[in-house]
Amino acid sequence: MRVNNCSVLSVNYYTTKFKKISTQLMIDNEELEHINSETVTRKTLKEITAPVSENLSEFRNFFKETIKSDVFLLDQIINYLLRQKGKELRPTLVFMTANLFGDINKKSYIAATMIELLHTATLIHDDVVDEADSRRGFVSINKIWKNKAGVLLGDYLLSKGLLIALENKEHQLLEVQSRAVQKMSEGELRQLKTAGLFNMTEERYFQIISEKTASLISTCCECGAVSVTDDEEIHSLMREIGMCIGIAFQIRDDLFDYGMDDIGKPTRNDIQERKVTLPLIKAFEHAPKRKSAHIRSLMKKRKKSNSNIDEIVDFVHQNDGMKYAKEMMYDYANKAIESLNSVPDSPAKQDFADLIHFVITRKK
Repeated sequence: MRVNNCSVLSVNYYTTKFKKISTQLMIDNEELEHINSETVTRKTLKEITAPVSENLSEFRNFFKETIKSDVFLLDQIINYLLRQKGKELRPTLVFMTANLFGDINKKSYIAATMIELLHTATLIHDDVVDEADSRRGFVSINKIWKNKAGVLLGDYLLSKGLLIALENKEHQLLEVQSRAVQKMSEGELRQLKTAGLFNMTEERYFQIISEKTASLISTCCECGAVSVTDDEEIHSLMREIGMCIGIAFQIRDDLFDYGMDDIGKPTRNDIQERKVTLPLIKAFEHAPKRKSAHIRSLMKKRKKSNSNIDEIVDFVHQNDGMKYAKEMMYDYANKAIESLNSVPDSPAKQDFADLIHFVITRKK
């Protein structure tokens, strides 16, 4: 069942529009290959980010300069934060999108910095809410400096994002990202309500991940486009491509919890935290009612033994939960590829396609 086609405007519309552009530029478009288990490419993160490596290096300096403070405690926490380097997927999406339609410029760096500030602030606030002990292999900020400092640092980063937009009069970027904040907050609250009732359905699952995760990735692509062109049709196209990528990204994350070595290091975090995600939702649909009821009772336990967790994982595999979730992940990745086909050919287009491949093959 496809509960989110992540395409507000017709792909055919964009294909027609960009075919005209391609003709004007004398470009002969070649369709990108459909992604499946045989055609998917597996490049390293370093290989994927190589086309924008110099931009990422400059972005790090830009970001560091933006968040510095003369308040000693704040500066101390910020320096600790800067050591926790992630995949930098979101600024990479901004720069790769900009490369599709123009040249990376100051506005692109402002967009990437605003998004990274927002993303980092939400992670810090999440750690406070979840009482997390670690983040990216480091002891969490709230664990070292307590919850109040974590909340205040998150607020500081959010305020910096607002200020950099206003100081540079980037009101459109601010508007786009404000919509993302609204969606992310709605998704978090929706998940809280659903988790409490233990009534997650596939439809609710896709709504929540669209809001919580995909909305920010969609914003990366839209802001990358906004930074280099005023064409609103291109903005809409990239917003929808980003939404598809974001949904595929979250499904990949959810597969980690039930995966074996072929998926990446199994985390089992969702199982421990009683989060019901797509692999389990689909397994419940396929399994006999009595068996499903037994697994539900195991999932409700606050403390699960290793044998409990193994039984839940086996249940998901035996009832095609993993198979279905993988199919949906590929489905959304291919929707992004299909829409990307409407963009004129260039090295940047293949770089962007490679990034989509990376999102669904990454090991962590």
